[in-house]
Amino acid sequence: MNATLKGGAAARVFLCFAFGYLLSYALRSINAVIAPALLAELHLSNADLGLLSSAYFIAFGCMQLPLGVWLDRYGPRRTEAALLLVAAGGALVFAASTTLFGLWVGRALIGIGVSSCLMAALKGYRQWFPMAQQGQLASWMLVAGTSGALSATVPVTLLLPVAGWRGIFVGIAVLLLAASSAIFFLLRSAEQRSAAPAAHTAVPDGGYRTIFRTPYFWRLAVLGFVNHGMFAALQTLWAGPWLMTVFGATQAEASRMLFAMNLVLMLGYLALGWAAPRLVQAGWSTHRLIGTGMAGMAIVQGLMLMAQGPSAWLLLLALALCVPVTSLTQSGTGLAFPAALAGRANAGYNLALFLGAFTWQWGFGVLVDALKGAGAAPASAFRLALAATVVLQLIALAWFALSRAQPEKYAR
Repeated sequence: MNATLKGGAAARVFLCFAFGYLLSYALRSINAVIAPALLAELHLSNADLGLLSSAYFIAFGCMQLPLGVWLDRYGPRRTEAALLLVAAGGALVFAASTTLFGLWVGRALIGIGVSSCLMAALKGYRQWFPMAQQGQLASWMLVAGTSGALSATVPVTLLLPVAGWRGIFVGIAVLLLAASSAIFFLLRSAEQRSAAPAAHTAVPDGGYRTIFRTPYFWRLAVLGFVNHGMFAALQTLWAGPWLMTVFGATQAEASRMLFAMNLVLMLGYLALGWAAPRLVQAGWSTHRLIGTGMAGMAIVQGLMLMAQGPSAWLLLLALALCVPVTSLTQSGTGLAFPAALAGRANAGYNLALFLGAFTWQWGFGVLVDALKGAGAAPASAFRLALAATVVLQLIALAWFALSRAQPEKYAR
């Protein structure tokens, strides 16, 4: 049976994992704030900036499949502590680099290093906490992650004139080392208390093959690649340049707007955690919740194409209210498979999500530069690029709505 942690031991486990995930999410989002400084100092194009930021996502995504194996074999404590050391090294490489290639390598090492921050936590919670607390713990982790996105807005903007973006990344490297040490040393007792037998984490014959041949996985993974991935690209990079280029905000104003968006997103996760079970009891299916929320995301982005004036940025807050349904897609993927395959199912979804974020971060910048090269004004180029992403999101949503794939019946 699983060890059941309580009191200080339970709080210590959660806080260590939450701190790591907070740093992961902050690093995912920070380029949206430091983008003007990178463009000015290193003379990067929009395509260069998109490629640079997407290095995090492609490295993160490529780690997902082996990560599931390592978590099962070595446990969440050792796996995350070791990988956070890689992230700290990546932050130092990023801080010291003077070329696009060096920055890309540093960003990719960061992506590799923080790739376990959510998955290791979920694995640890599964081993060390009762099943009744799993949903609550997952929701709290999303709140911690969104807090990291908040920390990458106004606080980073205030630090930029003082420490510069290079100094900020040196500081982040120190925090990553602290997180690695806390997870490795402070969670040892929790790991030792775990009485889960080896069979608990054994993977049935088929492994990833079982997941990737299941039609229902692809019904959700397409949404992860397109809709969820496009929001990740917007949140972590292009929202800042959009606010400044299309809505005419200053960098300081854009930072405050992004802070507000991420604050609403965090509150949205909390609200969904409370409301989703009640809506299901009232007759709403999970699929209906997902479809409604993602349709709302596409509609709001469509309105952003036409919005003008000083209040147009408020649409980002409306978008943030719709986004939390993506957590239902992510958790639904793991719940569609038996417990022994849930980690790999989640890893497969994360792979789709982060490959999507890589594709849309880079692709959005390439399209903007191409449109500007064809004579479009900068604001028009951004609007046309967003219009293309909205069309793709609607196509993916239609795929989800028209698909009849359902979870297969497994022996649990």
